[in-house]
Amino acid sequence: MTNGIPLPLVRVNQWFQVGSVLLALGLNQVWILAIPLLVGIASLVFRKNPLFLLARPLLKKPAADYPLEDPAQQRFNQGIAVSCLTLSLAGFSLGWPVLGYTFAVLVAVAALIAILGFCVGCFIRMQILRWKHNRNQTT
Repeated sequence: MTNGIPLPLVRVNQWFQVGSVLLALGLNQVWILAIPLLVGIASLVFRKNPLFLLARPLLKKPAADYPLEDPAQQRFNQGIAVSCLTLSLAGFSLGWPVLGYTFAVLVAVAALIAILGFCVGCFIRMQILRWKHNRNQTT
């Protein structure tokens, strides 16, 4: 599957992030945020998302029959989620709950917005790539 990641697997990851944040904040058990953080770190380090490995057998069609997502874009998005979850847990650990809640909610909202059709991480990455391209054109 070097051409892309099937959209249903990406959705599993997004719902996992939304659910984890809601569960952690709803139960006031912020340690739960460490679970999607560890999944995200493993995904970035090993370039294999553990959730994808668990959910792949549930695909009803061959992976290539689904719309495919760009793996580089998904790594970028995962990097943002890992950063936000790290800042969230750091905030809670340091006794700064506003920071903790803010970054946890950012993860859930960004994932939910992506599920609904607009990828914030994709927009950010596109702006960065556009800026790099324009900067190279002027030099």
